[in-house]
Amino acid sequence: MTSPLPICLVQSAARHHASAGALDAFAADVRRITRTHPGTRLLAFPELHLSGHRPDEDPGEVMRAAAEPLDGPRDAALARIAREAGVWLVPGTLYERGEDGRIYNTAPVYSPGGERVAAYRKIFPWRPYETTAAGAEFVTFDLPGHGRVGLSICYDAWFPEVSRHLAWQGADLVLNLVRTPTVDRAQELVLARAHAIVNQVAMASLNAAQPDGIGRSLVVDPEGRVRAEAASATEQLVTDVLDLGEARRVRAYGTAGLTRVWNPFEEGQAPLELPLYGGRIDPARWRAGAGSGDAG
Repeated sequence: MTSPLPICLVQSAARHHASAGALDAFAADVRRITRTHPGTRLLAFPELHLSGHRPDEDPGEVMRAAAEPLDGPRDAALARIAREAGVWLVPGTLYERGEDGRIYNTAPVYSPGGERVAAYRKIFPWRPYETTAAGAEFVTFDLPGHGRVGLSICYDAWFPEVSRHLAWQGADLVLNLVRTPTVDRAQELVLARAHAIVNQVAMASLNAAQPDGIGRSLVVDPEGRVRAEAASATEQLVTDVLDLGEARRVRAYGTAGLTRVWNPFEEGQAPLELPLYGGRIDPARWRAGAGSGDAG
């Protein structure tokens, strides 16, 4: 049995990285939200929420100025904010200066105990416009008593391999942190539902508010039904209470009680060659993935 998971997605414009006391202002935001929504367990913000730039600023200069090592002072401050609020905190994504000297677009996660429990580097930067280095690992983290969450960032949602691997690694919910100001947000809404359906996983697509994004954040259940959504680009909170065990139920019994996408192979079926990847789907390995929590 899993416990209900109250979530709060903060559809907000970005905090300017150079603003005096930006982290203090962020901490105040977190306190205000958790005070008005005291049951929240998972609190999330959009892509680059703490690394915004003004129209007259060069994005590359902002990126270089805002980047710091993952375990720097910013990390300690965010861990403290999570601990003081008593929530699982996803503060959006940050510019991380890696040990290799390159800059990554990274989503950290902090526990209510004030520990960083995960950090995901965006695998698919939006080329050629985004110049951050590409990450190379799929990342999930566990919410004890609730289930497993996978992380993706904005353009990652256009590549089915990301959500597929997160679901295969046992994710019950994929949290996609977005900063989309362009008209293709309409397609992203379709992709969120499609990923939920074909992977039998809940999806939460959290976009920034205007002027950084055009909003329309949404939460989708493992059968593709929209549970909650923001109909506009204004700043607002999208709240829901999820049962992450629902993903495992859908995988076991099928979408609409029929379709079991994680069990399509007959016993003894030969591996399926995948020329695009120079690899294959091994039926035994496929079955050992989603829902087991042991893959990775």
